[in-house]
Amino acid sequence: MLRGSLAASAALSLPALGSAAPAQALAGRPQAEWGVQAGDVTTSSGLIWARSDRPARMVVETSATESFRKVRRWRGPLLGPGTDFTGTTPLHRLPAGEQIHYRVLLSDPDDPRRTGRPVSGTFRTAPEGRRHDVRFLWSGDIAGQGWGINPDRGGYRVYDEMRRRDPDFFLCSGDNIYADSPILPSVTLPDGRIWRNVVTEEKSKVAEELAEFRGAFRYNLLDHNLRAFNATVPTITQWDDHEVHNNWYPGQILDDDRYTEKNVDVLAARSLRAFSEYFPLSTFPAGDKDGRVHRVVHHGPLLDVFVLDMRTYRDANSPGRNPDDSTGILGARQLAWLKRELAASRATWKVIASDMPLGLVVTDGATDFEAVAQGDPGAPLGRELQIAELLRHIKHRRITGTLWLTADVHYTSAQHYDPSRAAFKDFEPFWEFVSGPLAAGGFQATRLDATFGPRQEFIKAPDRANTSPAETPPYFGEVDIDGGSGDLTVRLREEGGGVLFTKVLHPGRVGQ
Repeated sequence: MLRGSLAASAALSLPALGSAAPAQALAGRPQAEWGVQAGDVTTSSGLIWARSDRPARMVVETSATESFRKVRRWRGPLLGPGTDFTGTTPLHRLPAGEQIHYRVLLSDPDDPRRTGRPVSGTFRTAPEGRRHDVRFLWSGDIAGQGWGINPDRGGYRVYDEMRRRDPDFFLCSGDNIYADSPILPSVTLPDGRIWRNVVTEEKSKVAEELAEFRGAFRYNLLDHNLRAFNATVPTITQWDDHEVHNNWYPGQILDDDRYTEKNVDVLAARSLRAFSEYFPLSTFPAGDKDGRVHRVVHHGPLLDVFVLDMRTYRDANSPGRNPDDSTGILGARQLAWLKRELAASRATWKVIASDMPLGLVVTDGATDFEAVAQGDPGAPLGRELQIAELLRHIKHRRITGTLWLTADVHYTSAQHYDPSRAAFKDFEPFWEFVSGPLAAGGFQATRLDATFGPRQEFIKAPDRANTSPAETPPYFGEVDIDGGSGDLTVRLREEGGGVLFTKVLHPGRVGQ
């Protein structure tokens, strides 16, 4: 819950979560006060999420019109304390390339006639034909480094700007929460200004218990911009380190005095459970022992999105000089899955949603490395071996139209990778674009590793660590695919409408 005088002022600045209907009419009825979300939308399916304030049956109604004159009704799950009163209802056999209007009804489990106020949303299904344009946005890194919902700035304003771009979907590249980064009531900026935060009990400490992880995911939904965004823009969501702890890897025992639970595997399991509860995800398939996050989302004939998990299956962070690394950053099973799915894809463009960059050197302490690159410009070593294997596979199977998108490093940049500049040469040229953060600290640029021959075509980053969103604007990327030509245009954007960099790519063309 919100606390203190700051919470009172925040409640005045941010629209109330509750219903505007008369309290008497809704008394004792379930309410979906945290908004609605759609996720992993395809040509014929989608997932709808909601959270109740009490036990309830979730029901979704869909219609071709906003008036809901003719509806289809979808009986969803019972929402209760086992899932923190959240639930997801799958929709199937939807018409392709159409605007779907939906509303969520929550009913009393013992009396279906007692329903709360319906909460509405909308999304577009993916097109079935190739002559339809596609637009999506991507970014990541939300509520990080102590920069939370600031009522003086109107909250997360960037979400309102992204909503007005009218994308088909939003790809969140991870760090949806900062479980290891408490939110304080105020922070003094270098110029003396005061940054104020909405604060909650769960976000006032690092997340260790399941309830604290749930509260961290719930924190962002206090923002009215994000709730409005969720109601009109479906998401494809992946996770990264700050869903649990900075730079974590399986088997790690934390050296962090803030934690009483030091076993990161215990923390990761709790976070993954909350993550699965708070997003509409086509994950955790029946029979998959991992409860996996990696998946492919098919968005019509022009686009497949390959959502990677570079966190769950990785080996320990290290100097990265191992000449034989079969685990790498993806794990052997996920790498085999990715190679198989890429080879099977018939989409014009194959976006590889990577939660970490490939050629940017991201360190973990004085001697270890957190991402793929480890600063040695020579032949692949350590985690680079797995990426080399993947890039070789893409070349030899003649897989075209691959494009890497990521966030993570808290600045925006564009890298072109080319074997003519690389130590490892058995791959076709490709592009990687970085954009973020949405609502976290900005950081200086990292150096490039020459193993895969990157050349930085554009970069914008602050000159010091952890600049606030008041000093460094939020960044997001935009991808437009032209249904006629198949051309793909990437724009790196910043809050305020500015386009920082544009690159047009052509389908099937090598070395562009």
